[in-house]
Amino acid sequence: MNKKRAMSSEKASFVKRQGHLDAREFAKLIGLRDDYRNDFTAKKDVIDKSGDSYSVKSGEKKWQIFLYGKTRFEQDYSFRAMNGIGQLLLECIECFPDSFSKYQKSKKLYKDKLQRPMTELCNKLKNKSRISAFIDKAMFNSGEVNYLVIKQEGKFYVYWSRDIVNILSENMIAENSQARTAGQEPNQKVVFKINNKTVGEIEMRNDSNVHYRQVKFWLNKKQIVALLFNEITEVKKHNDKVLVYGTAIKKFWRRKDILVREEPVPYLPVTSERNQKTIFPSKDEQIKLIEE
Repeated sequence: MNKKRAMSSEKASFVKRQGHLDAREFAKLIGLRDDYRNDFTAKKDVIDKSGDSYSVKSGEKKWQIFLYGKTRFEQDYSFRAMNGIGQLLLECIECFPDSFSKYQKSKKLYKDKLQRPMTELCNKLKNKSRISAFIDKAMFNSGEVNYLVIKQEGKFYVYWSRDIVNILSENMIAENSQARTAGQEPNQKVVFKINNKTVGEIEMRNDSNVHYRQVKFWLNKKQIVALLFNEITEVKKHNDKVLVYGTAIKKFWRRKDILVREEPVPYLPVTSERNQKTIFPSKDEQIKLIEE
């Protein structure tokens, strides 16, 4: 049985440092100085002079949207107000004993306990309104973050948060994981799929004394980026490295610290054979992403 390995602490530290460097690069590209404001706890990697905030995502394969323990779900009212979703996330954590060593001695027992709350959580997230609220909370702290910024091959793509929530909630379908090999237990995760491909998961992290009784939510970068490029076609260029999409265009150019005003990007549209929708940004970049 192939078992996925958790990211090492060294790798995790590198990814975190690189994320801060990417946020700083983006901040400077939109006219901010090195002492720009941020609030990482609230997912605000960059805050501009108008008070608008940006969540900057880079990464090679996956985005870790959150990794929270019991205290976060107990103290964060927004999670607990989402029609029982926060309570179910707490119940998932509480299926496991306080002691990691005790869990290791009877893993099957505690995984069996996890099946009920994880199944109930999945059933709630089948509802479009609830999955929308969950994505908004998980990615944008319930509307407090204004933009999602994606770094891809040296460029930054800027999207309005509500566009992201709407597209993901309309396209993602929630289902529980299945036991596919001997020794696996069913209903251990909530799996999000688009066109029958896994694009994200809510899962328990119980792999060490350091990372124990935590809930992790991740999304697949490549598949989410391809989806956004297909769904949002309007694009405007801020500079050679920053491109702004959809609803974000009007919002972004209203900022009081805007430095560059340019006409829409003069890229020729490219048509995806998959669904015949027009896609942008750089022609070579778009074709590469869609065809991979």
